[in-house]
Amino acid sequence: MRANKASGFTLIELVVGIVVFSIALVLFTSLMVPQAIRSVDPIFQVRASELGQSLMNEISSKSFDEESDRTGGGDPCDPACTSSINLGPDGSESRTTFDDVDDYHGLNVSDGEIKNSLNETTVLNDGNLYQGFSVSVSVVYDAAMDGTADTAVGNTKLITVTVTTPNDEDIIFSSFRSQY
Repeated sequence: MRANKASGFTLIELVVGIVVFSIALVLFTSLMVPQAIRSVDPIFQVRASELGQSLMNEISSKSFDEESDRTGGGDPCDPACTSSINLGPDGSESRTTFDDVDDYHGLNVSDGEIKNSLNETTVLNDGNLYQGFSVSVSVVYDAAMDGTADTAVGNTKLITVTVTTPNDEDIIFSSFRSQY
């Protein structure tokens, strides 16, 4: 009569299996974790695009300059357009009362300070939609339309809106605004 041998894995086979499994698990997680982290980038980029474009639309809809003739028919800047060193808000103006393009020069807001033109925070699921974002605006004269700031007053201003996402990616929007 022959004795029945117990069947199963030996200790060496179990150890080899565990080592192979742990190597496979490390490779899998090292490939998947960076993808999961980067999966939020497109969401940030879309939000930055929406924010930058809406702010660019808001700015472009304003008058060229404080001294511009807003009724039409007169001189574009009577008596003279704002000098390049005086670009920015006029007196005690705030974003809700900005009335010309260069009032936005120097606007820097972030997180809960980012609001729409009606001074309202954009909310999504009871949270600030732009939490972690920051926005800065620069307005300079650029008569040659070459992206280089002019020191002299001209008939074209370069508007640059820079939106920084929570992962520190800068997305830049630029537009020219001319007086006509």
